[in-house]
Amino acid sequence: MTAQPIPAAPDLDLLPSDVETDLRRSVRAVLVKTCPTEALVALADGSDDVSGPAWSGLAHDLGLAALLVPEEHGGAGAGPREAAVVAEECGRACAPVPFLTSAVLATSLLVRLGAAEPLARLAEGGTAALVVPAGTASAGSWARRTGIEASGGRLAGEVRGVVGLPADLLLVPVHGPGGPALHLVPVDADGVAVSTRTSLDATRPVSDVRLDVEAGTPLATGDEVTAALDHALATAAGVLAAEQAGLAAWCLEQTVAHLSERRQFGRVVGGFQALKHRLADLYAEVGQASAVAAHAAAALAGESDVPVSVAVAQAFCSEVAVHAAEEAVQLHGGLGMTWESPVHLRLKRAKADHVLLGSPDAHRDALARLVDLAAPTPEAG
Repeated sequence: MTAQPIPAAPDLDLLPSDVETDLRRSVRAVLVKTCPTEALVALADGSDDVSGPAWSGLAHDLGLAALLVPEEHGGAGAGPREAAVVAEECGRACAPVPFLTSAVLATSLLVRLGAAEPLARLAEGGTAALVVPAGTASAGSWARRTGIEASGGRLAGEVRGVVGLPADLLLVPVHGPGGPALHLVPVDADGVAVSTRTSLDATRPVSDVRLDVEAGTPLATGDEVTAALDHALATAAGVLAAEQAGLAAWCLEQTVAHLSERRQFGRVVGGFQALKHRLADLYAEVGQASAVAAHAAAALAGESDVPVSVAVAQAFCSEVAVHAAEEAVQLHGGLGMTWESPVHLRLKRAKADHVLLGSPDAHRDALARLVDLAAPTPEAG
């Protein structure tokens, strides 16, 4: 049997537009001002003087809470490429803002479902969180771990490890007698209990959500919910790759700057050949991660070859971000181990992002299925 040729992927323009360049400049200016290292470090001690001003600067001053909201609902009507630019800058700054979880993940889900009223609320600066456990990569993986059920006209149960809280609205996918459904629950409704867990990355809190509320009318039911969840999770995973690429780029830049100034044995540390080799390898990895993340964003914007592009981006960028952060800590020497250095913040964010929307292994498994690549056969004996 003759193998069928694989159709060529469409050409995608990966170069930034003038709009994207201006957006990057504006976002970076806000985050440099609102996310100083000392304020980010204080989050671990329970002092939060940073998340409010940072989100206000992005959501209200720049209008980025409404970035992906269609214009007819009061939003900017932008796309994944613009969202990726913002996420990349959030990754560089380790910004403690709900851009990914609310302005991308929750908004993409609501846009897919055409939910006008909650979209208008988000466009005005409100926030929403999708009540699924961290690590959810698809509607199928969520279904195996759900803790909320619809029965007797009520939503009841608990989901542990939810990212994106505090938020104004909860988007709650459930399994009921009629199949999957998506409910909208105000976070201040009677019967909603949110408890914050101790998490590795203090800039992106993790919470447990317990519900015992009236079900009301769901936003959507059946296959529509599954398709919308898969679309939103894929969009968020592709945008997360940009955040990881931005984080990795920051780690490389800061490490090069440090090694260019630090002196040992009478010479600049960055002049040692072994360190040059490590930096060269890291430079290549970071450049590849930026290209892969840009390709995923362009694929999402063009709605072409999205599952493959997102799986590749997450499988690669997750590991590059962790490696870049680990190298930054090590190559900063003793300084990298101190609380005063900002590199530990990026390592924690990189490790948390590593599994936020599916692990690299999960995305590699998905990629293998997408391209019909058989798993290796274990050797006998």
